[in-house]
Amino acid sequence: MKKSIIFIYGIVAYCIFLVAFLYAIGFVGNLFVPKTIDSGVEPTLLKAILTNTILLSVFALQHSIMARPKFKEWFTSIFSPAMERSTYVLLSSLALLLVYWQWQPITTIVWEAENKIVVYFLYGMFFLGWLIVFLSTFMISHFELFGLAQIFNNLKNRQTPNPKFQTNYFYKIVRHPIMLGFLIAFWATPTMTVGHLLFTLVTTIYIFVAVKYLEEKDLKNFIGEKYENYQEEVPMIIPFTKVKK
Repeated sequence: MKKSIIFIYGIVAYCIFLVAFLYAIGFVGNLFVPKTIDSGVEPTLLKAILTNTILLSVFALQHSIMARPKFKEWFTSIFSPAMERSTYVLLSSLALLLVYWQWQPITTIVWEAENKIVVYFLYGMFFLGWLIVFLSTFMISHFELFGLAQIFNNLKNRQTPNPKFQTNYFYKIVRHPIMLGFLIAFWATPTMTVGHLLFTLVTTIYIFVAVKYLEEKDLKNFIGEKYENYQEEVPMIIPFTKVKK
């Protein structure tokens, strides 16, 4: 019964993630969904900046703290290890949904493309960014990354092996193609408002800081010399920025 509950819990967490991920495309792109980054009643500038910064900080703290090895060790000492990744995915998704729900628009325009070719190009880059994010998850292990492999193995009384170090496809170009995809999607917009720019700047800073000073450190400690060699050969996020020796 316990294993069945954990399995259902993981499936629910994954479904909520799918909703949050798909909604993010419409939210950032001002497309399809009822509440977007530029829709809603615009409050005072100070209130909007404070509220939005707090929302993004909540997501950043949750995302970073729960991804650390010490937190994982603490969590798995209390709960089933099979639940750890699903819980991370669930709370990350809920934090994103909170951002969408409470986001305060600041609609002053920073730039706006008027040429149709430029508009189409930017929308093309926008969707390319999201495609890179999606495909990159399958170039390592999508089902393990989002906790499905763990809950399935737990249901079948199998031990989930430690993740394998893989450098497939996009991972031969940059070490973190998922983050590259997000950056492309966030910056590629034909209409950049102050609110959108705030979202993009804060998330860009967070991505570079979290990856460089937290995730890279954990990966180097976990993988060792092989990852250090990978760091020497492949740029972190921006393609073609490594100078070959």
